Amino acid sequence: MKKTQKEVARCHWATSELNIPYHDEEWGVPVHDEHKWFEFLILEGAQAGLSWDTILKKRARYREVFAGFDPEKVARYDKKKVRELLGDAGIIRNRMKIEATIENARAFLKVQEEFGTFNGYIWRFVDGKPRQNAWKTLKQVPAKTAQSDAMSKDLQKRGFRFVGSTICYALMQATGMVNDHLVSCFRHKDLRRSS
Repeated sequence: MKKTQKEVARCHWATSELNIPYHDEEWGVPVHDEHKWFEFLILEGAQAGLSWDTILKKRARYREVFAGFDPEKVARYDKKKVRELLGDAGIIRNRMKIEATIENARAFLKVQEEFGTFNGYIWRFVDGKPRQNAWKTLKQVPAKTAQSDAMSKDLQKRGFRFVGSTICYALMQATGMVNDHLVSCFRHKDLRRSS
């Protein structure tokens, strides 16, 4: 007999129509696509001080106004575009976050130039493979680690903004650099098997 949505054991935060599909299909799945990396980098920064659900609600609009998260296009945005974006209720209208998105696009392109891909650069912080954690309770899950500290420091040195260690750790969780699904969650085993 097939389990219903409610009977499936998930991480405690996956409770809504919006975040259950995100939890089940995306969170913790290793990312290797450049546009997807840029998307998560921007969305995690935009989330600072807000709930992830707020970002998920606005994600489709973010994709539209930031050219499908194409860093080459976003890097060319100017002051006029910033003003336009500040008037768009479909995204987080915070000047610092919008300007950081453009600066991050430029920094992203520099990393691609130096390392060939952002993917090749970023996975070095976990030696190229997902770290398999085995947390039993939410209290055990760290807000940041030595790896997210190192990533944050390096990204900041390269001109990225909104990349503090806590944001970097959330990025690592979202993009599968760490498997932080609780062991009781059905996705923990799935992702452990696939790595």
